[in-house]
Amino acid sequence: ITPVGGADKIPTFIALLGAQKGLRIATLIDIQNKDQQKIENLYKKKLLKKKNVFTYSDFVAQDEADVEDMFEHSFFLTIVNSEYSKELQKPVKISDIKIKGPRIVVCLEKHFKDHPMIGEASFSHYRPARYFFENIGSLEKEISNETLDRFKKAFDAINALL
Repeated sequence: ITPVGGADKIPTFIALLGAQKGLRIATLIDIQNKDQQKIENLYKKKLLKKKNVFTYSDFVAQDEADVEDMFEHSFFLTIVNSEYSKELQKPVKISDIKIKGPRIVVCLEKHFKDHPMIGEASFSHYRPARYFFENIGSLEKEISNETLDRFKKAFDAINALL
């Protein structure tokens, strides 16, 4: 498992690994409508087989999805509120967010544009990810069975290819 940083960086990463014979590569990537052509180009250039490319939207009921969308929105907001507790005017509730798009990160970016944080702070999806990683022990009991099922399906699908 190697994070590469997005669909646009996959060709370079595969080119680096491609010299190794017999290596089977599967990907699980964020998907936005604007990335669709980049993903199609991976197939056309024969860098990846179509069956070896999964997107988070394959495991959630939406056309566009990031890893954050694998979690229940309420749980993800718990992480965001905890990580940004000193910078928020008040904790963010589901009812505060105008869910006008499928991706929770984009909805939060829009929310914080309209409701700025204290000082110079700004929202970055890396901070909640780090907070989750550093606090998984205390957070794991709050992860829903639906979230666990989505991740299990993703890991099962990838493992079946490798």
